[in-house]
Amino acid sequence: MATYNIALLPGDGIGPECMAATEVVLGALAEPFPDLVLNWSAYRAGAERFRETGVALPDDVLQSCLDADAVLLSAIGLPDVRMPDGTEVQPTMMVGLRRALNVYAAVRPVKLYKGAPCALRDAGPGIDFVIIRENLEGLFASFGGGAAVDDEVATDTLIVTRRGTARVAKFAFELAQRRAGRPTDGKKMVTCVDKANVFRSFAFFRSVFFDVAREFSDVAAEAVYVDAMSLYMVTRPWDFDVVVTENQFGDILSDLGAGLVGGLGLGPSGEIGEDHGLFQPSHGTAPQIAGQGIANPMATVLSAAMMLDWLGDRHGDANCLAASRAIEDATARVLRQGQWLTPDLGGRASTMDVAKAIAAELVEARDAARNATT
Repeated sequence: MATYNIALLPGDGIGPECMAATEVVLGALAEPFPDLVLNWSAYRAGAERFRETGVALPDDVLQSCLDADAVLLSAIGLPDVRMPDGTEVQPTMMVGLRRALNVYAAVRPVKLYKGAPCALRDAGPGIDFVIIRENLEGLFASFGGGAAVDDEVATDTLIVTRRGTARVAKFAFELAQRRAGRPTDGKKMVTCVDKANVFRSFAFFRSVFFDVAREFSDVAAEAVYVDAMSLYMVTRPWDFDVVVTENQFGDILSDLGAGLVGGLGLGPSGEIGEDHGLFQPSHGTAPQIAGQGIANPMATVLSAAMMLDWLGDRHGDANCLAASRAIEDATARVLRQGQWLTPDLGGRASTMDVAKAIAAELVEARDAARNATT
């Protein structure tokens, strides 16, 4: 029996609703996976916490995240809660949390499930690729720094290091080795996205990428300029397997990727380092619909599935890996059936309706498996 301690950060806006729904799904794992024990504790952090106390991420909450086996975050930030310099709370908290956990690879799956509203749903052989965003360097390395002169000039510096680029490139190639390849032909491939024709920093990023590629003879490597990639993701997304890029480019392209497969409500993510894993949906807090019970919890649920996959791989736990697949499969079935969909997907179901439907699918899958063996 394996036990994992999970730190939950429900956050702001629709965050607590999506987290409560995800807890229902995780709780439903207890019966089909009795040897998997998940102990979770919720902690208050984010904009509302900052509004009340002046601190978005208290030291004791950060320590709890560092001590946990994994962190599951829903969504944080509110547009009317600002730092003294006028910026929102969300970037300060998230950059600080990422740096503390040293999670250098942001993993954003772009996968089209049957039943998801998408203009490309009937085109090509399907969409199933992963964007790997270098998470600690790039343009975001200037966060909290930069320079402003007399309200006339402002600068930020883009940082690319050999160590940071090499480790995220290696992560991308190792992920490609474990995947089934691109939908077009099953070819395992990593695509480097940059702007190497203009900037020395990106030319260096590309050079380091191909240095790492030579260590993985079983995975093809290519490079594409970011402007061209924005076109290719829309016209032929099935030609990609794993994509690796700088922080800011990855931030933009991953939202485009979510748009290809039904929206941010279907966009999970994981941020992974050597010792820690942080998992969260790609969407924001959507305060305009908070409290209405209509937020789509699927991105948070699928982020929890990614968390279990990471824990299973990290600890060699086949049971944990199976639970991850079960959650993804159950979510895919609910999407395909089309009965329990929130308004963003064209339905009228509530947040908790979706959670209960996914949980019911987990139970039905267990019963079907038992019947098949008797």
